[in-house]
This record gives sequence, structure tokens and C-alpha cells, in this order.
Amino acid sequence: MHNAALAAKGWDIRYERLDVLPENLSEVLTELARTRCGGNITIPHKKSALASMRVVSDIAHKVGAVNTFWGDGYGALDGDNTDVAGFDAAVRELLGGIPSGLRVAVLGTGGAAAAALTAIDTWPSATASVHGRDLARAMSAQMRHSAVVRACSMRDPCLSDADLIVNATPIGMGNDEIPIDFSQVKSGAAIFDMVYRPDETRFVRESRAAGHRSVDGLRMLLHQGVAAFRLWFKEDPDADVMWSAIEAETGRAS
Repeated sequence: MHNAALAAKGWDIRYERLDVLPENLSEVLTELARTRCGGNITIPHKKSALASMRVVSDIAHKVGAVNTFWGDGYGALDGDNTDVAGFDAAVRELLGGIPSGLRVAVLGTGGAAAAALTAIDTWPSATASVHGRDLARAMSAQMRHSAVVRACSMRDPCLSDADLIVNATPIGMGNDEIPIDFSQVKSGAAIFDMVYRPDETRFVRESRAAGHRSVDGLRMLLHQGVAAFRLWFKEDPDADVMWSAIEAETGRAS
């Protein structure tokens, strides 16, 4: 999607992938800091990369992770988090806006959940429950995020009153597992699966078949990418061009 956006601008710049082992991350970021490059960071590096750059926003500090960086060419990297903006924009598309008093259940206690909860903290009168395999981590999330009113284990997920259920776990990324039993979900609840695959996840397909509005994380991928492009170049990309590239890559183009 970024190469499509760069080509649409007519710029001779390429977006390339670097496969970096955790033990080499600091060294690679130090080398990149000597250039004026920009880039993204994905799992498992989003939290550990904080130590190698200047974090420029309170949002990234609150999430405790960066996914976007850019170098000044003099040995320093600036970093920020666009996952929060990407999640917020994608949920607004799913729901047609954010109604006041939305009740959200967030499955997971890692970095993706932190990004979702950071966005939910800004929604009007929203409340959230956090559901994790480790109840202590769910309770820690409750302490860090003002919207969280309940910490629940995955075995006792207390989902029945949620208007929106967010899967912020890796469940479904490489298999057809689903994170919850649909009998726990109330009629009319929407489903947002942050996981994405070319053919959608089983969680999305089955929740849609059960009558729930449901999307995977591809639109979040788009919106966080648009926000990253804006940080790198201080101007907007062509989001339609980026989305067309995503659709073509995943085989979802109509």
C-alpha cells in the first residue's frame, strides 16, 4: 500500500521489508538513525523499540509501543504510534460513528489491546472490559485505562452486555480458531477482529453469518498506514490508491 501511495505521488522512493531478529533490533535501528528513512515496526518489536528512539506523543507513551519511526539523518529516530488512530477510524467506519456510552469488550492484554483501549479512553462515556488468559495482566490494563471498568479472565469472559467485541489477540492469525463462544454475544453486538488474513478470519465469517456487523483488521491497517505516511511526509497519501493495493494483494478486489 505504501509503494502504491508513493508511486501515485510520482516519488522515487521505495518501501522495503527488513526481517530483524529481536537481538539485532537495537543495532538495526542505530544504523537506520543515520539516514533520513521512515518506516514501520511490527510484532514482536513494538515495545522494545521504545528504548531506541525519541517518542513524540503521549499516545505512544500510553500504549507503551511504537509502530512508526523516521530519522533526522543525524543519528536520532523519532517514533510514534498510529495503531490507535487506525483502530479508531476503522471502528467508526464499522459503527457509523461512536455512540455515547458504548460498552466494549476487549479480548487480549498485549500491545494491540493497549492501542484499542487508548482509543476507547477518548470515546464519549465509553466503558470497557478487558479479557485475558492472565487475570493479573487484565487488572493491570484496568489500572492504566480510565474506560476499563472490569477485568475478566478468558474462561469467565462476561461478554453478554458488550455492544462491541474487539479481538486483540493473535487467535485466528495462523489457524481457524475463534476466541469466544458466540452464545455469549448479545444480539446486535458488532465484532472487530484486529487479526487479518487474505480470506478473512473464521471469527469474522461466522460472526457475520450469525447476524453481527463484523470486520477484520484490514481497514485498520489502511488507516494506520495513512497516519504513518502523514508523519513521514507531512502530507496526505491517496487512501483510495492504498486500499486498492491492499485489495489486490489480498485477492479481495471486486
